Amino acid sequence: MSGKLILFAILFLGSLALLPMIQFLQIDPLPGDVTFSWEAHRIFLPFTQAFIASVVLALLFSWARK
Repeated sequence: MSGKLILFAILFLGSLALLPMIQFLQIDPLPGDVTFSWEAHRIFLPFTQAFIASVVLALLFSWARK
């Protein structure tokens, strides 16, 4: 149980680290992504896209390690 929790924590922290890079790509939002509009500003937080990218990178690194 604790191994799965550690893996989820690593994936979550990895997705938080990838948020600015995913925002820079300006990809269309997926379900689960958040967009805030405040006056003339639009803030896009791609949580789903960053989590997917984090999972893909974790799979690539684990595959390359073997």
